Amino acid sequence: MRRSLLTALFLAASLPPMAAAPADFKTSVLRLNSTVQTWSAGQPWEKAPPSSRHALAAIIGPQQVITTAEMVADATYLEFESPDGTRFAQAKVLAVDYEANLALLGPAAAAAGTQLFANTTPLEIAPPPSIGASLDIYQIEDNGVALRTSGTLQSIDVSSTFLPGHNFLTYMVKASMQSAASSYTVPVLEQGQLAGLLSSYNAKDQICEVCATDILVRFLKAASHESYTGFPSLGVAVAFTEDPLFRQWLKLPDDQGGVYISAVRKGGAAQAAGVKKGDVLLAFDGHPIDRRGYYQHAQYGSLGWGHLARGEHAAGDGVTLALMRDGQPLEVQVTLTREEEQTRLVPNYTFDRAPNYLVKGGFIFQQLTLPMLQAFGDDWNARAPLNLLDAYQNPEKYQDRAERIVFLSGVIPTPATVGYESLRNLIVRKVNGQDIRNLKGLIGAFNANLGQLHSIEFDDEKFTIYLDEASSAAVDKQLLQRGIPHLSRAQ
Repeated sequence: MRRSLLTALFLAASLPPMAAAPADFKTSVLRLNSTVQTWSAGQPWEKAPPSSRHALAAIIGPQQVITTAEMVADATYLEFESPDGTRFAQAKVLAVDYEANLALLGPAAAAAGTQLFANTTPLEIAPPPSIGASLDIYQIEDNGVALRTSGTLQSIDVSSTFLPGHNFLTYMVKASMQSAASSYTVPVLEQGQLAGLLSSYNAKDQICEVCATDILVRFLKAASHESYTGFPSLGVAVAFTEDPLFRQWLKLPDDQGGVYISAVRKGGAAQAAGVKKGDVLLAFDGHPIDRRGYYQHAQYGSLGWGHLARGEHAAGDGVTLALMRDGQPLEVQVTLTREEEQTRLVPNYTFDRAPNYLVKGGFIFQQLTLPMLQAFGDDWNARAPLNLLDAYQNPEKYQDRAERIVFLSGVIPTPATVGYESLRNLIVRKVNGQDIRNLKGLIGAFNANLGQLHSIEFDDEKFTIYLDEASSAAVDKQLLQRGIPHLSRAQ
């Protein structure tokens, strides 16, 4: 089970002690303090209580440090602190990629930054390490003592360390970590050069997951441009082709690899190039893909094929896909594009964005996001309502009729909602006869029928409820007086 460093660094004192880090290491790092405040899933007009995170960030350029995106997600305040705890400066985000879990930061004020970064030494980026290499994980105690934990790079794979469904090259390092200050995320070095950032730690297995050097380099290259473009995506979902009967149905020879394209994202790079659901992806830019979705990397060996799209290329690059369609070989030229999260039917993340919602007469309407599903608990993919899970897992069923999934998330008991108090988690299909494609459309459908009886039609139960406008308007005034600051937000 993966755990963030915030909760997982608690190994017993019997573990081997850490070694002292080189004295000059502290000139290449800063503590990073973050105040985080998320929005409430059930009451989207309110924020949850603030919390704090503390990390060690690596200096990689003039007044620039790199850390994980998790440190800045929903942050209301960011602060640099010198390793000895005597100097501080407000920080700001220069570039962030939540999918790759990386963020580039600098000082918010030039004068404070000049003072804080005086006599510091940026770290150089290490060459990509090989399996078996010794990597050093650095921490700094509250008393300013720098500590080093050495580990062995056991394996390299393409996996998700922060957001589900967003997989990037990751190092698996065997090391016995101990608790230390500012260890939400820490730098990982090879022979004094930055090799990656520790993103999570499994205390039971003593395995550290580290964002790979290759991804750091590509992120920093993209961040050096005036407008950050981020990592590209092919825009497909795939299934393995190990099952013999499945392979027979696909007309795949025994000696042929390939993965089955089970979905093609609307508006994505693959769809624009004519890739279809049911195609089999045999090779990506000349790299054959086996039936389990792996290809042979020149240095790392067997890797998940997703690294070819997200780790080896930039947005705008052209690639060649070797496909099989209806048993016949086919080549397709694809221009890779950035997949903007807000264009998804159900976004995977909404960091730094206030949620859109509408409160109407006591009915609470929201746009579905993955964080809302995750609010159902650690096992959200089993506890969340099936209809909402279906929209998240099978967006192709909904994307032709909706840009975003609008659903009734809850009901405040009011005179306008009598009899409807138990309704929740129902997908809205129509309001006053108008198809609902997003929350702005929902608000518009209500506003176009003021002074009358509103009809709200749901997908799930195939039924319609009614809301009296006069009663709703009276309730809305009372809700504003009772403390809800705004009845709607549609950005």
